[in-house]
Amino acid sequence: MKPRLRFAPSPSGYLHIGGARTALFNWLWAKNQGGAFILRVEDTDHERSSLDSVRAILDAFVWLGIDWDEGPEVGGPHGPYFQSERKAIYREHTERLIREGKAYRCFCTKEELDRQREALKARNPKAAFVYPGTCRDRKDEPDLPHVVRFRVPGEGTTDFVDKVFGPVSTPNRAQQDFVLVRTDGYPLYNLAATVDDHLMDITLVVRGRDHIGNTPQQILLYRAFGWEPPEFAHLPMMMSPKGEKLSKRHADVSVQDYRQRGYSPMGVLNYIVRFGWSSGDQEIFGREELIRLFNWDRVNKSDGKFDEKKFADVAFEHVKRDDLTPLATYATSVGPFLADRGITEPDQGLLLRAIPGIRERARTFKDAAFDLDFYFREPPELDPKARDKLLDAPAAALMVEFAGALADVSPWDAPTLEATARAFAEAGGRAMKDVAQPARVALTGRAASPPLFDVMAVLGKDRSLARLRRATSLLA
Repeated sequence: MKPRLRFAPSPSGYLHIGGARTALFNWLWAKNQGGAFILRVEDTDHERSSLDSVRAILDAFVWLGIDWDEGPEVGGPHGPYFQSERKAIYREHTERLIREGKAYRCFCTKEELDRQREALKARNPKAAFVYPGTCRDRKDEPDLPHVVRFRVPGEGTTDFVDKVFGPVSTPNRAQQDFVLVRTDGYPLYNLAATVDDHLMDITLVVRGRDHIGNTPQQILLYRAFGWEPPEFAHLPMMMSPKGEKLSKRHADVSVQDYRQRGYSPMGVLNYIVRFGWSSGDQEIFGREELIRLFNWDRVNKSDGKFDEKKFADVAFEHVKRDDLTPLATYATSVGPFLADRGITEPDQGLLLRAIPGIRERARTFKDAAFDLDFYFREPPELDPKARDKLLDAPAAALMVEFAGALADVSPWDAPTLEATARAFAEAGGRAMKDVAQPARVALTGRAASPPLFDVMAVLGKDRSLARLRRATSLLA
């Protein structure tokens, strides 16, 4: 049987960068092995779940290029893929466990359990409260609110071999009778995940190390149902620079944040895959290369610390390299950021000509939109500081003269334009900067831009000459 892996986000907010890393590892192995990647929405926490969050998570996956073979908007033979639509399935399996004596209804109230916790704390402040099994052997079943608990065996161990951490053994006496179903009838994570993973034929469960404590409980459930457990792989954690759990106070932690900042989707995937996986000393990967190289032998146990600067550097490599972000892809990616600047329908031919001149300096697509802006405005937006410093009345008059010197230039390319400009400067006894600096302001509205003559070549003859001749209109 080919591998079947899944990612099951809770739609209570954005797609966390750590969740995206877990989804990526699942997706990479499914792709590597020719298997299936299933997306399942764990929305049983109906108070926190929302359709807006579902939409945001799906959009994040689409942007990242992590496609799913089964799940929302795709369908498949194992649906429904929203847990809120599977309540009858969980109820059926819960009743089976109760009927077979492997689970029971617990009528202990929260207040009663809180009093027991406080009493234990008073006796031993360091002791961990364990449910004492009050309702384990109750014969009566009053019509009162209740949870359903699993009857954990009192002897033996629960064992599994993790693909990352190796053998894990948990004494059953160290576990308490855990809750399967809340008083509102909704299943908790362990029950829903176990039932769904079995019914969806999941062969490998990949998730963060923080879930490794749930695995013995789920294996107990598999055994209780008479099912064969899947394999498990728990991933090292993405931590803050100080070794704390990564949160908003340490960095942007949603995929959407990095999309809005102008990172490339593959730049995001490239950075997060290195949390727990490596391939020698290589740092930068393309999508197909990652799929081909991914292997569990290269996944390690060590947590990684989030490094915002390194993240930006990795993302920049993907933005600037044509082999990682082809020119047409770059043009499509920068489009929304140009639109944010009011440039909604840029000339595509001009855009494709202009991009090569800015991609070595623009670290994100958002930066690129700023660097490209002046190509698409007539006149370009003017930086008053650049004008005041570099474009006075004599310099503006010189630009009109310079335009005249360029009128018959052919071909209109950067080397010819530079040679003409140097000859013009020398004929007037001027330094090259006395021509180039005010020309840059007249042509771009800025003191800094891509190489001046490359700019002129991209703008074309008519627009370049028109901007130079308008230089006097820019004076304060």
